[in-house]
Amino acid sequence: MKIVILDGYTLNPGDLSWDEMNALGEVIVYDRTPLEKIVERAADASVVLTNKTPLNAETIEQLPALQFIGVLATGYNVIDIQAAAKRGILVANVPGYGTASVAQLTFALLLTLCQRVQKHSDGVKEGRWSRSPDWCYWDYPLVELSGKTMGIIGLGTIGKNVADIARAFGMQVVAMSREGGGASAPDGVERAPLKELLAASDVVSVHCPLVPETKDLINKERLGYMKPSAFLINTSRGPVINEEDLAAALNRDQIAGAGLDVLSVEPPQKEHPLYTAKNCILTPHIGWATREARLRLLETAILNIQGFVNGRPVNIVNADGLIMGRY
Repeated sequence: MKIVILDGYTLNPGDLSWDEMNALGEVIVYDRTPLEKIVERAADASVVLTNKTPLNAETIEQLPALQFIGVLATGYNVIDIQAAAKRGILVANVPGYGTASVAQLTFALLLTLCQRVQKHSDGVKEGRWSRSPDWCYWDYPLVELSGKTMGIIGLGTIGKNVADIARAFGMQVVAMSREGGGASAPDGVERAPLKELLAASDVVSVHCPLVPETKDLINKERLGYMKPSAFLINTSRGPVINEEDLAAALNRDQIAGAGLDVLSVEPPQKEHPLYTAKNCILTPHIGWATREARLRLLETAILNIQGFVNGRPVNIVNADGLIMGRY
């Protein structure tokens, strides 16, 4: 069995081992694959693994040996799953591997906005404290989370983990209730419609998937519902937030700050509006990228291939976009 990994560098820049993968068959790892090289590199592979290298219908049709596509991520929008299903090709993703790491980054972004630890550390090392006429100083408003309200948009596995951490900080937690949604919230978490959630929250944290209904979910109108003192955090998908509207809201002091690990286009253009927006923290989509999370991702990807080989496939995504199998 020939296994081709189209963009292995992001998952494994050298701190993980491909040995278990190599035991499954002939494995060829490419750090990155340009679009025009996909067919050439995967032409005779029965298994192709990809993180962000797209496999559209035209490409899939040119891969006659292909039987299994493994997505090295949870999101699978880079694959035309209907074209794969038409060919009888199984597509598997890796759910749940980054829950703890993404929740951790959510609070790293939030705490950066609350305490500005790095900025103050830099100032100390530059001599600001030594020159201070007072015994301490601070350059930004310092915010205590205890007693504040966190609003969570998307109460899946990551959202629930964030809710647990927020409550450990002494925060009240409210989660968005969707129209017609009857799912109960965990103990200590209230449900509210989006408008009420935005108006009540001191921190709004986004953890919903990107689907047509959530694109531009946070826009000019909805930013207007938020408190001027509120922070907005997004570690889900960039297009959930209208970035032009967010930049304008930040620059008008309509909200107090934002921390984003995702943008609508990645990598972003050189003159992105949020680069110069006030009180905006940006990180390069690193929530998933701890070594621990990437190791879980690799291990699950291997299990996905083993399940395919043994006739007991898991984590299969069907043509209707539903995730089936073992979670």
